[in-house]
Amino acid sequence: MGGTWVHWGQPHVWREISRYQMRTELESSFDFSRGVNHFQLNTTGGSATMSHDEEVCRTSSKTSGGQAKKATQDALLASALGKFVNVDGAFGRKIMPQPHDLFHVPEARQLDKLSAKDRLDAIALTLSPSERAVLQGFVLLCSGGTLETMSFLEFLHWWAICGYTYQGCLDYLITYKFRGGQSSFAIKFFQEALCTKKLAYAFNSPIRSVVDTSSRVEVTTRDGRQFQASRMICTVPLNVLNTVSFNPPLPQGKRSAISVGHVNQCVKVHAEISDKDMRSWSGITYPENPLIYAIGDGTTPAGNTHIVAFGAYQHHIHAEENLEETMNAVKSLAPGKIDIQRLVFHNWSKDEYANGAWFFSPPNLLADHLEDMRARHGNVFFANSDWAVGWRSFIDGAIEEGTRAALAVNTELRETGKLAANL
Repeated sequence: MGGTWVHWGQPHVWREISRYQMRTELESSFDFSRGVNHFQLNTTGGSATMSHDEEVCRTSSKTSGGQAKKATQDALLASALGKFVNVDGAFGRKIMPQPHDLFHVPEARQLDKLSAKDRLDAIALTLSPSERAVLQGFVLLCSGGTLETMSFLEFLHWWAICGYTYQGCLDYLITYKFRGGQSSFAIKFFQEALCTKKLAYAFNSPIRSVVDTSSRVEVTTRDGRQFQASRMICTVPLNVLNTVSFNPPLPQGKRSAISVGHVNQCVKVHAEISDKDMRSWSGITYPENPLIYAIGDGTTPAGNTHIVAFGAYQHHIHAEENLEETMNAVKSLAPGKIDIQRLVFHNWSKDEYANGAWFFSPPNLLADHLEDMRARHGNVFFANSDWAVGWRSFIDGAIEEGTRAALAVNTELRETGKLAANL
């Protein structure tokens, strides 16, 4: 239900995929070999279809950002995104030349003052109605928030880390997945830890409080159990940290980041539909539909098409609260083509251990508090993909953060002679 897609350009996740010899266990979400084989755009102005080649720019370009100049067959999304990210005349390459070092160019901090709406307003006269519709739909897919509340800089970071092209965004963000699901990958980490014979674990143990006495850290669960260790690695997501009491209190910068939180309240709905030809379909429906972006994602054991659809806080629904509304939102993605056999979803917004989907920042959060979120607090280390410097909010970012914290703890424990926690 989450963390589906990976890519060999994500360094930390690919290292683990290679170590676990899972390179051949990936498959593509997209299959354009049969069926309708088109991209569908539904807006207030009507519905239109185009080939995937028209949707995605595959032509050579005379510009450093990989975006072709306007032409008859130019890609709609690539054209719109090129205008959106081109704040430096180089499609983001000058202002963010090193995506893993967000503020390598100091002027990038100023861009974190902008929301997506601010940037859209700045380029409004350059966008056709169709460009504006697909652009807004795509950036909302990425943020799961609203145009007013999502950071333009964080979107630019996604763009840069995907290679500064729309095709790169597709390849990195929503193409390659494990044939056996993400759990087939995650279990490898757990099994490896078990094999060390040094792992003690407790599931279903939500944390109430953390007390750092300088000589040890004491964690208390909601049901009163206590665990002690010389060091603690806290992996609680940003939007959940306010449910845990810390003593001594967290520093002001970290508390400020927690009070702001991230904006992603994405709605993700999986649908099994009977039309086999929809396997090669994708589309954007904006602005009237709660579900904005969807793709044909696979074929079910029954031979039906599996599609996955995304909505944002811009036009938010809770999928389980009104199933008729949810089904109508799915059907509206491709009117007359979607015969629903089954729906599957999880409400991340109401999940108390998430309070939202993947991290996406509001304006100013990264410029003001990225280092605060990453900083340790006494004997407590904080490791979560929400404040990774590279693939922030992705599995790759989680591995980046976990290995960073693990190395720091291991180094300190070796230096002090404390090599094992007291659980």
